Amino acid sequence: MGESTLIDGKAIAAQLRAEVAVRVAKLKADHGLVPGLAVVLLGEDAASQVYVRNKAKQTLEAGMASFDHRLDAETSEATLLGLIEKLNADAGVHGILVQLPLPGQIDTARVLNAIDPAKDVDGFHPMNVGRLAAGEDALSPCTPRGCIILAKHVRGDLTGLEAVVIGRSNIVGKPLAQLLLRENATVTVAHSKTRDLPGVARRADLLFAAVGRPQLVTGDWIKPGATVIDVGINRIDTAEGKTKLVGDVDFASAQGIAGAITPVPGGVGPMTIACLLANTLDAACAINGVETPEI
Repeated sequence: MGESTLIDGKAIAAQLRAEVAVRVAKLKADHGLVPGLAVVLLGEDAASQVYVRNKAKQTLEAGMASFDHRLDAETSEATLLGLIEKLNADAGVHGILVQLPLPGQIDTARVLNAIDPAKDVDGFHPMNVGRLAAGEDALSPCTPRGCIILAKHVRGDLTGLEAVVIGRSNIVGKPLAQLLLRENATVTVAHSKTRDLPGVARRADLLFAAVGRPQLVTGDWIKPGATVIDVGINRIDTAEGKTKLVGDVDFASAQGIAGAITPVPGGVGPMTIACLLANTLDAACAINGVETPEI
């Protein structure tokens, strides 16, 4: 085989953001409605701050309203729950995102469950989790939604394809499996306790790696010609004493065996914010009882 096709997450995300912006402009023109996204960040974590800044910038670029709430790391759970109650009641806010992880004094589940499910653009509320599992309309988590878009970009219709998801987290693995079922793929969820994990992975036409273990999936785990979507973002130290970002797939050995593969960075990452904007648009339309504009 030759070189694997690189799946350009940056370009595909830019296209999705542009489509969202056109739909937002149409929504404003037709209904006078401006989708609003509120992001809540506790503490000074540098990576989270960069991420939140990017979210705000891209929200505004898409023509939406952006509301940033930055709180001290020492903020009490009661104060945070009070803010969420205000945002739930604010008609100008259609999406609420609390940046994770939260400091130790706060019960993350209690906070996520306090968000109005109609405004839960992260798709983590049990009501949205249940709707997704039941095959009903639901706000689905952004990273899995982005993975499906990337897979369809390469394969078109996913009907009947064998999909293997390595990782069973509530944030990626489980919802991704539900979305793949919705696309009529045949789905296996594998994890650290799976017997013969490489053998299971080798069955996949679509292989999704979402375990948070650097370069776990090597080329000999991959069926020749398979589409490989790498959700992992891990920092590792190089021999030169620097750090670099790598995925859960060993890119060097996968290259040339996979038919198509996402790079890290520049693959799944950019899709997450683009899908957050798409979720916020969908939430604004659903809350106001209007159809998401077609383009």
